[in-house]
Amino acid sequence: MTQSSKDPILVAGGGIGGLAAAIALAQDGHNVQIVEQAPEFCAIGFGIQLGPNVFPMLDRLGVGDPVRHAAFHPSAIAMLDALDGQTLVNIPAGSSLKRRFGNPYVVIIRSDLHQILVERCAQLPNITMHTNFLVTGIERSDDAVTLTSSSGERLDGSALIGADGLKSLARSTLRQEGEPNFTGYVAHRTMVPTKELPPALYRDDVVLWAGPGFHIVHYPLRGASLFNIVAVFQTPSFNAQLSPSQLRDELIATYAEAHPHMRQLIGLVDFEKRWSLSDRSPTRDWTSGNLALLGDAAHPTLQSIAQGACMAIEDAVTLADAIAVHDNFPTAFAAYNRARYLRTARVQLVSRHMWEVYHETGIAREVRNAQYREQTVEQSYDCLQWLWGGKDQTETRAQAQRRRA
Repeated sequence: MTQSSKDPILVAGGGIGGLAAAIALAQDGHNVQIVEQAPEFCAIGFGIQLGPNVFPMLDRLGVGDPVRHAAFHPSAIAMLDALDGQTLVNIPAGSSLKRRFGNPYVVIIRSDLHQILVERCAQLPNITMHTNFLVTGIERSDDAVTLTSSSGERLDGSALIGADGLKSLARSTLRQEGEPNFTGYVAHRTMVPTKELPPALYRDDVVLWAGPGFHIVHYPLRGASLFNIVAVFQTPSFNAQLSPSQLRDELIATYAEAHPHMRQLIGLVDFEKRWSLSDRSPTRDWTSGNLALLGDAAHPTLQSIAQGACMAIEDAVTLADAIAVHDNFPTAFAAYNRARYLRTARVQLVSRHMWEVYHETGIAREVRNAQYREQTVEQSYDCLQWLWGGKDQTETRAQAQRRRA
């Protein structure tokens, strides 16, 4: 699709998905304007995981090597029982994983990945980045879109990519629905200097401690100079006005029966800030006319298989490919939707299932532990092939061009 004579494509949301979409579109010659409500393009700086499926997409965006360099490459991905410390899963994450899937499994500080994408945007002259632009209004016609900010600023374009997150305004123009589904779980996130960590707690792996109604994930970052800890647990008191000491007491009480290493990790957690954990049920339709959603705006998912950022980046590249081979935005966006909805729905549903698996109690916990202990490394890789194999459920740009020739 040739856009040189048309208004720019607008991208609402300056997170990982929005930046990736802007880059993918700009590399194809489109003029892109991306709006962000914050005073600058930045991200909260805790760790995220990136599976091997995302690296072909990052390479397409011209940032694969910088991400590989900035990321920490763990030795293994492990799951332990939170009560007795048994190792249930230990998947090598080094050369054998890379041979199987073609790319590494890494962890990176979200703000580091975000900054790499911001710098790539700055290299592309056909991207304009707007800050302090809180979108409060969206007007659409068949071939035009106007965004209005809280300050009254207006921005015109030919199409809109809604990358505005879990509580997406762009999504609300497509369907009327309630609040996201709150799981009843919250997360406390923190990073500590590794040198402050008791040596017995350090592992250069991605580790999940799975417990009844709670779990902890931890891994090193930035050349192992930092240690990322995420403590997740079920609570009835998320909306209560609790003091920091009350938050601390609740967290300590929740993990009272956990393995001693977990209780030590809890002592390092920041008690003063917690995040609610929510998702939405899968849907088939994220596009309408010249509006398309991506990332959490389209398919918000729980963190249990660590694919939120990966899915948003896959969306971005697939969307650009669809625009490249179709003559108009409605057709291109519908093709993008068809290409992505089953894969992302599977991620959402598997994430919900694994959320339950991690938090099993009683005999269900025992069954889980027995099944995982019997699983070989190759069987683990086989289970992950659909996700990490990098074969997206979409035709490639070249295939689409041949089909249309």
